[in-house]
Amino acid sequence: MGIFRKLGWFFKQEKKSYFIGVLFLILVAIVQLVPPRLIGFLADEIGGNRLTVIILVQTLVAIFCVAILQYVFRYIWRVHIWGSAARLEKVLRSNLFKHFTDMDQKFFQTYRTGDLMAHATNDLSAIQQVAGVGILTLVDSLVTGGVTIIAMAVVIDWRLTLMALIPFPFLAYASKKLGDRLHDAFRDSQESFSKMNDKAQESISGMKVIKTFGQEKQDLNDFKTKTDYVVKMNRKVFFLDSLFDPVITIIIGISYILTIIVGGRFVMNQSISIGQLISFINYLNMLIWPMLALGYLFNILERGSASYDRVNELLMEKSTIVEDPFAIQEPAKGDIHFHVTDFHYPEDEKAALKQIDFEIKEGATLGIVGKTGAGKTSILKLMLREHDSYQGNIIFGQYPVMDYSLDALKKSIGYVPQDQFLFSTSIENNIRFSEPDLSHKEVVKFAEMTAIHEDILGFPEGYETEVGERGVSLSGGQKQRISIARALATSPELLILDDALSAVDAKTEEAILKALKNERANKTTIIAAHRLSSVMHAEEIIVVDNGEIIERGTHDTLLALGGWYHDMYRRQQLESKLDGGEA
Repeated sequence: MGIFRKLGWFFKQEKKSYFIGVLFLILVAIVQLVPPRLIGFLADEIGGNRLTVIILVQTLVAIFCVAILQYVFRYIWRVHIWGSAARLEKVLRSNLFKHFTDMDQKFFQTYRTGDLMAHATNDLSAIQQVAGVGILTLVDSLVTGGVTIIAMAVVIDWRLTLMALIPFPFLAYASKKLGDRLHDAFRDSQESFSKMNDKAQESISGMKVIKTFGQEKQDLNDFKTKTDYVVKMNRKVFFLDSLFDPVITIIIGISYILTIIVGGRFVMNQSISIGQLISFINYLNMLIWPMLALGYLFNILERGSASYDRVNELLMEKSTIVEDPFAIQEPAKGDIHFHVTDFHYPEDEKAALKQIDFEIKEGATLGIVGKTGAGKTSILKLMLREHDSYQGNIIFGQYPVMDYSLDALKKSIGYVPQDQFLFSTSIENNIRFSEPDLSHKEVVKFAEMTAIHEDILGFPEGYETEVGERGVSLSGGQKQRISIARALATSPELLILDDALSAVDAKTEEAILKALKNERANKTTIIAAHRLSSVMHAEEIIVVDNGEIIERGTHDTLLALGGWYHDMYRRQQLESKLDGGEA
């Protein structure tokens, strides 16, 4: 019953609705006691040759009226209890989704997408069952069972009732033992489902790679292994669950035997009438559902409890990015002073950044270059406040970035990551993603700035073309340019391009950079790139290696130094000429 305590906050919130629902469940339990007694009454009237047409009609009308009352009462409790259960699922789903949006990168590195999806679907449904079917079965097993037992003892015979209930303590013991094992089994089942979900999501996302390397069979075998394990875990759950019904059936069967033996003697001794024995057997039959409900209840509660614990573990996770309660709400604007003496990723002993110091004047462009893993993206992540655990300070305008609210800081920054993500909607909606009220004319303007306009017009449906999941129908260069257009649509004070031009040709790159220079003359830009042509025009370029700045200056200054930048530039120039020659 611990799950009811865990959901106590919701039951208090919906106490009026649950009160009405439970009240009418109780009324149903009371009203349904009437038909068995009326049937017993008819049996006695028949046995005593006292049955008349008037008595028969009156009894049938009474049974019909009781049936109508049961229908009305059941409708009312369903509306209130099922309605409340649906609201619980809505609340939990909203809370969980909001929690996902509030969490930092570490959270999403710890929990895989498929696992989070399993929490948001199967687990929430199991919890919702507690607030709906769980309440129903609890009330039915206690109230209906209790009222029926009282009717059996008061209306018929307390001795016969006591005799019929002798096997029931064994049911409580068996249910407790099976319930404990079912809780553990269901938790294992949910975890195995999460792993299968992870595998499905990963395989679907990486299907191109799987097919390219001809790994379909191996991937299918891997998925089959995980599916077989899910089936194995579910079989264990179903096996334990299936034990409830046989246990209940055996106990009810023993009760029937005792009732017939003892009740038959009572009829022969004239302690009770044959009609009363018929009513008693009907009442005993009414106990079957409460007893089945009891077993069903343990199943629902254990599933719900295991799922609630899993979801609660997620909700208890705290973001490492903590916003100041008195944070600045004004968007950031002005010069940028970046001074970080030391930064480590969580659980990584090696420093990702050391003694990184640079300044960007408002309206200027900074280029960041270096080999893969040198620390370029780490600098950008700190600028975006994806991590706060560093030594030093990053000032944007007049204040450190940590002093701004996250909304104010993000409104000032347009970010295009290395791995572009497009939503499964039209190209136009992707570009206006952060500015839903953007006119078509403005969308076209940003598309032209990023040299994607002509490509879009070449599509059958133009700007209304659906890009598919994650932009699967587009080339890498097209996705990059649409992503840049989306970032520009917010007119950010700071535009960050993290190797965002790597998939476009040199001519297109030059056109985009020229448009950015003209349209963003008074706004700041940071470009991290492997291809040096992307940063040649920058007012300052820093070369990063092993988390440290090893060279800095303008393009011409760095060439004159004859260091890493000089060597890389010459190499890329040679590669460009060779590619041109092959063409």
